[in-house]
Amino acid sequence: MAFTGFPDEALLFYEGLIADNSKTYWTANKPRYDSAVKAPMQELMAELADEFGDPHVFRPHRDVRFSKDKTPYKDHQGAYVAKLDGVGYYVQVDADGLYVAGGWWSPGEMTHRYREAVDHDDHGGELEKIVAGLPGRYAIEGDRVKTRPRGVSPDHPRIELMRHRTLYAGHRFEPDPWFHTAEVTQRVRAAWRELTPLVDWLRVRLS
Repeated sequence: MAFTGFPDEALLFYEGLIADNSKTYWTANKPRYDSAVKAPMQELMAELADEFGDPHVFRPHRDVRFSKDKTPYKDHQGAYVAKLDGVGYYVQVDADGLYVAGGWWSPGEMTHRYREAVDHDDHGGELEKIVAGLPGRYAIEGDRVKTRPRGVSPDHPRIELMRHRTLYAGHRFEPDPWFHTAEVTQRVRAAWRELTPLVDWLRVRLS
C-alpha cells in the first residue's frame, strides 16, 4: 500500500508505552502498533528505497541482556538504510514526532579510520566544510571523548571533529499536520539528500 502518513494513533501508542512499558500494555496494544506504527513505517521505507537502497525496519524489542534498563520495548520505531556497516540514513517515529538523521553509528575500528581521515588536511578539511555547510537545523551528534583523543594535540585545527567516536547529523520534526500525510516522504527524502555529502564522506573514508 502507498504511504499516507502516520496517524494520531502512532503518537498515542508511544505515549501509552512510555507510561507503561510492560508486556501487558504491549499485548493489549499490539494491533495498534501493527497498524499505526509498523505498517506506515514499512510503507514509508518502501517509497524511499528507489533512491536510497534497501531498508531495515528495526524490531520493537530492546536487547536488555547487558543493560541496567530492563524495560522490554523501545519507545520509538526506527528504520535504517545502510551504505556501509554502521554508516547510512535513519528515520524514527515516537511520541514527539519524527526524527531524521544520517551518518555513522558504529565505533571500534572505524573510529581509528575516522580520526586518520580527519587528521589528513585534505580529507579532514573536506569533512569540516560538509559539516559547516549543513543547514542550521541539523544537530551534529555522536559519541565523543570529553577532552581529546590520546596523542592528539589540543591545538589540532579540527579538534572538535577529532573528539568524535561516532558522528551523525539529525533533525527532529514536531508532529505538525503534515505528519499525518504523504508529505512525510518528501520531508524525509529532502533531509536525506541534504545529509548525503556527510554519508558519502563517511562511507568512503571508513571503508
